[in-house]
Amino acid sequence: MTPHLDPRTARRRFAVVTFLFWLPVGLYLPALVLLPTARGFSVAVIAGLFAVHSLTVAVLELPTGGLSDVVGRRPVLAVAGVLNLAALVLFALGTAAWVLTAAMFLLGAGRALSSGPAEAWYVDTVHAHSGADTELRTGLARAGTASAAALAAGTLIGGALPWLLGLGPGLGARLAAATSGVVLPLSVPGLLGGAVVLVFVAYVLTRLPEPARPPATLRGVVAGVPATVLGGLRLGASDGLIRRLLLTTCAIGAALGTIELLMPGRTAALTGAPESGAVVFAGLACGGFACTAVGSHLAPFTARLAGGAERAVLVGLGAMAAGLLLLTASAAWSGTWALVLLAVGYALVYLALGSTGPNGNELLHSRVGSAHRATALSVQSLALQALGASIGLVAAALPQGPLRWLPGALLLVAGALLWVRRGRTGGGGPGGNRRDRAESPRADATAATARSGVGA
Repeated sequence: MTPHLDPRTARRRFAVVTFLFWLPVGLYLPALVLLPTARGFSVAVIAGLFAVHSLTVAVLELPTGGLSDVVGRRPVLAVAGVLNLAALVLFALGTAAWVLTAAMFLLGAGRALSSGPAEAWYVDTVHAHSGADTELRTGLARAGTASAAALAAGTLIGGALPWLLGLGPGLGARLAAATSGVVLPLSVPGLLGGAVVLVFVAYVLTRLPEPARPPATLRGVVAGVPATVLGGLRLGASDGLIRRLLLTTCAIGAALGTIELLMPGRTAALTGAPESGAVVFAGLACGGFACTAVGSHLAPFTARLAGGAERAVLVGLGAMAAGLLLLTASAAWSGTWALVLLAVGYALVYLALGSTGPNGNELLHSRVGSAHRATALSVQSLALQALGASIGLVAAALPQGPLRWLPGALLLVAGALLWVRRGRTGGGGPGGNRRDRAESPRADATAATARSGVGA
């Protein structure tokens, strides 16, 4: 039988595996649009590639979460790493549209597979060692800090490497010439990200032990995954706290979707040129990741100061709404003051985002058993992405100016209001409100249901 890791060791390994997963993402982000453009692809083709990625994630999000709950966290994470490795190599070296399409499909599949298993592994490990009432937010906060730090570092490295290769004797040009244009300077961050993915896979296979599960047959997996997914969806529909968390995630997705869609154009308008706007936006993005890291690190302190996880979620959503309202106000201004409002609002949104995530997820894990943990996280991720994509259609239909920012801000205010009554009445401990928890569906029953489809 595999020995259970103590919470401190599990927390450290969860942070490391999170950092290793997100570092390659940060590395290839600066080249995600620029590399296909350098190869001669139009904006329409690049938008189509993004659509392939988004659609793949949306279709596979729930089935892959159920797969992790059925066959285990470690194998699903390892497969996600292998798919990401293949995707990064194809993306870095591909010169044909079908190759880049395959890369985006694999990248989307890897993203869907990776959504939840590492966090589910951490929670399962801590609960197995110390019981279901053990405090989780510190480990969740450390992982949030690790992911934001990885994205910030990766973005800086991924943006600087192609520029450095173009300096001096023209190493980048010689590299492109020697490979007949297959390897461009913009390809190097993706290839470096692939090397990090190899380390990620090795770490997952060697450092994330989990209890042995019954051998899963193909028939058992095919039967077990849909049952697990449906069980997770029923749990969300029947539990008031989980519904509130999912609605909160929708509001956050709308806010982030608004920012991602409108911010690049806004910085370009403020600086007067797309090139200078891109530099300002890159600086804001890196600063936003850093603010998220700080917010995640302070999440346990925020919960203690606010009087519990539910009140901390309320405070975080209120701060995010205030930040997005500042961004909305900045859209009515021009010049230095608009840039100041933009920077302050952006920083506040991402600082509060980092603080809200760990406290909200601790509440989620207090209501979801191991059999549906990864599925619940996948439902949460799907809600975030769905509203993030939908808000773009709404914003694009509105006239330019503050009005385009307003729907996302109002949805965040509505999300915060969902917690006003809860924030006043209880739920401060690791397990949330114990009366509510006793009335929620029991983890033991759901675990038995999920295991019934898997066997030798």
